[in-house]
Amino acid sequence: MHLTLQQLKLFESVYRNSGYTRAAEELHLTQPAVSIQVKRLEEQVGLPLFESVGKKIFPTMAGKATYEASLDILNRVSSLKNSIEDLKGVVKGPLQMSVVTTAKYFMPHLLGSFLKDYPEVEPKLKFTNRARVVERLMNNQDDFVIMGQIPSNLQLESYPFLENILVAVAPPDHPMANKKKISLERLIKERFLQREPGSGTRMVFNKLLEQKGIQIGPYMELGSSEAIKQGVMAGLGLAVISLHSLRLEYETGKLAILDVEELPLKRRWYAVHLKGKTLSLTAKTFLDYVLENSHRVLNDEEQ
Repeated sequence: MHLTLQQLKLFESVYRNSGYTRAAEELHLTQPAVSIQVKRLEEQVGLPLFESVGKKIFPTMAGKATYEASLDILNRVSSLKNSIEDLKGVVKGPLQMSVVTTAKYFMPHLLGSFLKDYPEVEPKLKFTNRARVVERLMNNQDDFVIMGQIPSNLQLESYPFLENILVAVAPPDHPMANKKKISLERLIKERFLQREPGSGTRMVFNKLLEQKGIQIGPYMELGSSEAIKQGVMAGLGLAVISLHSLRLEYETGKLAILDVEELPLKRRWYAVHLKGKTLSLTAKTFLDYVLENSHRVLNDEEQ
């Protein structure tokens, strides 16, 4: 067989994403380009790798066998590349991470500061929702991920590095903006905006409500912290969001932080990877940088 690493990489993405469209989006290629390479791989194997049922594709037995071999080959090549770079002792080359959307308010600052010291690093930072970050974590697609709520059903290594403080917010002219010691029961009588199911922020806040025997039906579900903030500022409702995402709006008086009896909720941000994973020199250097310098870098940005 005259296989290429590119063919195996494209095939692996199609297999994992259960389709050509999502694989093409992930790899920043056109769908026809992905299809052609997978077709050429099928010609080398001599058997179909996928079969279509309705609008969905499913791997054949040959496809499943090829997928296992692809993972082995791609992981070995990645390990070889990391080993060579480690032997050179130079912090350079790819750095692949997935980050939950709320962390976009601080991770670019940390990465930008790191790149000043290590300009030959080539970062790929993917911001997405928690469910997608967990999926990528399970599939070992990143050097490590950044998240607030760690899955309990996986064997993971996690490294806490920053407080993730959750607060209740309202428009500055809201009747409760100047009240003290607002009860949770009073808070949730207002129209409430929440992130989509599976969001770490939503999970933490709903857990608090469950502990207090309180139920909430969100007035509206929105897919990002930015959308939540815009909704609150527009008067659509109140929300609980991370303090990291509020700096500009709070300082300019566009949002008010409410004094709620059970808030703020203090959690942590974590860098996470699968247990037993060997980090490249570049990934290990950036992880150490995050753990040791995150408070300093962010404090400098706020001044």
